[in-house]
Amino acid sequence: MTFSLSRRTLLGGALGLTGMELMRPAASPAMAASLHHQPGIMLPQLPFLYFITFDLTAEKKADVADMMRAWTEAAEALMAHRPAPHLVDSGDVDGLEQASLTLTFGFGPGLFTKEGKDRYGLADRRPAPLADLPRFTGDQLVPAHTGGDVCIQSCATDPQTAFHAIRILARLADGRATPRWAQTGFSPEFGRHQTPRNLMGFKDGTIQPDIANPAVAKRVLWAAPTDEPWMQGGTYLVARIIRIALEHWDRTRTGFQEETMGRQKQSGAPIGGHHENEPLTLSQTDKDGNPVTSENAHARLAAPQENGGAELLRRSYSYDNGLSYIAERWPPWRQGNEFDAGLMFLAYQQDPRTAFTRIFERMSKFDMMNQYTTHIGSGLFACPGRLDGHYIGQELLG
Repeated sequence: MTFSLSRRTLLGGALGLTGMELMRPAASPAMAASLHHQPGIMLPQLPFLYFITFDLTAEKKADVADMMRAWTEAAEALMAHRPAPHLVDSGDVDGLEQASLTLTFGFGPGLFTKEGKDRYGLADRRPAPLADLPRFTGDQLVPAHTGGDVCIQSCATDPQTAFHAIRILARLADGRATPRWAQTGFSPEFGRHQTPRNLMGFKDGTIQPDIANPAVAKRVLWAAPTDEPWMQGGTYLVARIIRIALEHWDRTRTGFQEETMGRQKQSGAPIGGHHENEPLTLSQTDKDGNPVTSENAHARLAAPQENGGAELLRRSYSYDNGLSYIAERWPPWRQGNEFDAGLMFLAYQQDPRTAFTRIFERMSKFDMMNQYTTHIGSGLFACPGRLDGHYIGQELLG
């Protein structure tokens, strides 16, 4: 797989200059000048993902703080193309062309309470938007791919660089946290200004909030001013592993695929439209008075207009885990080795209760896509902002 020089140069330059994405002034004037968003949220999506969660084994809050301090120091070095300090490097990326890299960290509910216990004295500092996700209709969540006390999102312009960073950070977690689950992903370059296609062959991510507009980002993406002080400059991440029954999908005629999706496969245009970025045809009807876009089409059920204006920022990746023995949920109910592949869905938002949960509660019940997709993994994380000179999470753990 190759990437255009313009994209690689643009991304590499942006990361090399900033390392983190500056936010507009918020919180107190003393904080505002040095408060940053974490990388890997707003910048253009890099093509390779390694996402991993950990269970904390540390006995004291100070041990968690030490780990986050070491992770922050290592992440700064790795994103600046320097070796992580205090470690002998594994050497697996020696000789590779310098790759762009972003590392994003989040805290799960288990940092605050686990099995009913307030392990680190942080229970009263758990932000309200980090409320547990409900169990959705059709969920088949596998415990080994669900949850996590902390997470790391590693994105890079080559897969070995993304994994190299995770190896370094996992070594630094030794004695304080153990890996729980991980998922890799890929999002190929389809061309300049082109929307990537997912494994179902449809363009994925056509409708996104205009987060380049600070007012939109403030409303949709970043933690509200009324949120916990340590979350200022931060956001909330919902991670879902969505297995797709590709064998079933590939045997479905294109017309029904388009009706299911609510978009045309080749152009990405809405049903009855001509261009990808046209407004969805949600109110239009055909000559018989039937909706042009089906009432339970995926695009309709995900649209902000159908969800009280709810929006979130998608940064999803396709994944392929080889083969697994699978029993399909829908006719023809095949059983046997099938592709263990699908979508690693990553969504950032101001409040999952009013964004992801509001949207997906309806989708999980009515979406035509459900006959092809199954949610098998899930995680919820608070990704704080960061003050200059502070490690990530210092305002919570320090």
